Amino acid sequence: MDSLSGSVERITYYNSENGYSVVRLRPSKRNMPAANREGLITIIGNLPELSPGEHLTLRGHWTKHPKHGKQFSVEKCEQALPATVVGIRRYLGSGLIKGIGPRLAERIVDHFGDSTLEIIENQPKRLLEVPNIGPKRTHKIASAWQEQKQVKEIMLFLHSHGVSTNLAVKIYKTYGDAALEIVRDNPYQLARDIYGVGFKTADRIAQDLGLPPDHPSRIEAGVIFALNEMSNDGHVYAPQGTLIERATQLLNAGADLIPPALERLAEEDRIRPDVIPTDEARMNDTTPRGVAEPEADYQIRAPAIYLTPFYYGEIGVAERLRKLAETTPQESSYKGLLFPDPDLSKEQQQAISNALMHPVSVLTGGPGTGKTTCLKSLIFQLESSSIPYALASPTGRAAKRLSETTDRPASTIHRMLGFSPKGGFKHNVENPLPIKYLVLDETSMLDLLLANNLLKALKPGTHLLLVGDVDQLPSVGAGDVLRDVIASDAAPVTRLNTIFRQAAGSHIITNAHHINRGEMPIFPPSPQPGEGGEGDFFLFPAEDAQSAADWIEDVVCSRIPQRFGFDPISQIQVLAPMYRGPAGVTALNQRLQERLNPPSPGKSEKSLYGQTFRPGDKVMQTQNDYDKDVYNGDFGSVQALDMVEQTLTVDFEGRPVSYDWGETDQLNLAYTVSVHKAQGSEFPVVVLPVVTQHYIMLQRNLLYTAITRAQKLCVLVGNRRAISIAVHNNKVAHRYTALDWRLREI
Repeated sequence: MDSLSGSVERITYYNSENGYSVVRLRPSKRNMPAANREGLITIIGNLPELSPGEHLTLRGHWTKHPKHGKQFSVEKCEQALPATVVGIRRYLGSGLIKGIGPRLAERIVDHFGDSTLEIIENQPKRLLEVPNIGPKRTHKIASAWQEQKQVKEIMLFLHSHGVSTNLAVKIYKTYGDAALEIVRDNPYQLARDIYGVGFKTADRIAQDLGLPPDHPSRIEAGVIFALNEMSNDGHVYAPQGTLIERATQLLNAGADLIPPALERLAEEDRIRPDVIPTDEARMNDTTPRGVAEPEADYQIRAPAIYLTPFYYGEIGVAERLRKLAETTPQESSYKGLLFPDPDLSKEQQQAISNALMHPVSVLTGGPGTGKTTCLKSLIFQLESSSIPYALASPTGRAAKRLSETTDRPASTIHRMLGFSPKGGFKHNVENPLPIKYLVLDETSMLDLLLANNLLKALKPGTHLLLVGDVDQLPSVGAGDVLRDVIASDAAPVTRLNTIFRQAAGSHIITNAHHINRGEMPIFPPSPQPGEGGEGDFFLFPAEDAQSAADWIEDVVCSRIPQRFGFDPISQIQVLAPMYRGPAGVTALNQRLQERLNPPSPGKSEKSLYGQTFRPGDKVMQTQNDYDKDVYNGDFGSVQALDMVEQTLTVDFEGRPVSYDWGETDQLNLAYTVSVHKAQGSEFPVVVLPVVTQHYIMLQRNLLYTAITRAQKLCVLVGNRRAISIAVHNNKVAHRYTALDWRLREI
């Protein structure tokens, strides 16, 4: 291999996911033939995160790019701290050290000269000699210096195993100085402890370190990964045969290794085996959603494997729901409250009667059928008799909408239960909620574990009304609580079917019901620029994903704002069935960001975890962060990027929340989001690609859910064939749950 040495002048490109870099290097030898007019050489390769001013010793080979000319492709890279004053100044001012920007770097180097880095390393207290640097900043700089040193050491090790720089930073923050030791001793611990590190990454490291393929730690980690993958798909348990098959394929190991691993994991209480009725009948279920299923043959049973929290969660939900349903103490009987409301239909009156006469009841129905009218009437009756009640929803946006439609306070389940990261749920079995009635809206979004914690906080005698549209997609988290409750016949169910006159004038609502009945939606002519006319539901024709993406960019950025006056960032939401492809979430986000919030000389930006963030970007929180009080599905806007402190601030509806660079994997650009992520939210305008390339995801409940997110305007971009596929595909994505059976058994 050839050799090359020099100092980093600038980083042209850096991919944090794999370390691939394009760097301009000032070579130690002058007048090298491969250098450009500035005397710089282009180096490329998978490199650790570099900083301007660093000195590199490289091994690799020369290549010739047809457009960019001669380049040095790096195979091996050794880093060294800069030795010159100019190099040190550029190194410190590059944003490498949290708390040091270009100006402060210049002051520090002007004071200490070429001894600067040695002083920060060995005598950091001497930074106090620099004017206007106090003890707090001195400590911060010293800590940041040590952290980046440790992270670089970890990165050098992890990059060779394909681990990104961002994950290396998270590994260091999780384990501190013990990081390298833990990674080398048990790389599978990474998959257990660190969000974003999957089994496959940990397994690659373990294999490179020489761990045998049949090592017990590897088999156990593979089984847990397979179970976690199934829970991410919504399953509460895995049939043992299915789990063994999946784990065997994942591990490329003999099936005989899995049962002993299951025994060891059960002894550690990481999993719970059970024997439950087989799910074959439910997998082929054609019973309409929202209708109790006929009694199944529960004599045919098979082994099932649960992750321990889901086992106790399912049993807990079943037992607590039954106890609520069977509790009829004097103080919880609201028969005397029931009085006729002439504004309600017979269906709605029946819903109110069920809600007041039964401790647990369900109210379901599509858009425009009057669920909100029912809730307002119920609330009026509760308030008329001074019954303490609460309104809640699983997500912040759903709770906000519930509050707006009822003109009453509503909160998320987490906030209602007083959750804190350190203390858990304030309201629980020992400290129940001080209410006698709970209305839970958007229950289709309620996952099993959250349902269990909610039910723990309801004292005996509390009435519970579950409200939701059972025809929408099920919860993002594991479980299918609303459908299982309905299927169990454990509580009376009122299904509203009548579309009221006010709603019947909306094509959004009427088409949603058409789709739900397996009928094609009706489209008025697509609006043309400058044309008048009415309508709230349109189809823009596109035969493939690429042309759909082109239309979406035009519709979102130009046509809808010009004709209807909606703001393309705050009021228009693109929903996509899939993440991949030209009309998928990822590609559409990049296109819309470039059009709606492009880079500019005065605008800061930072690439993190494969995304570029700029002030003004629309973003979504993708996991619950209880410390920050932000939750999966919350929308916000990037407010600021601080390149010195290495933080990104997001405005969540008037509340600023700060993220360190290493925490930004919790955020995704949200010009486009998946239909699943949009559950519980409503937007003035929804734009949805529906093309045959999304075939695997074209389902009736997905199309129905997407359309019902639109309040004022819904635009489909695609073709009638793809829409027809979705409309006629009513096979509900099966989830392995046993809550309905447990409710029946109890």
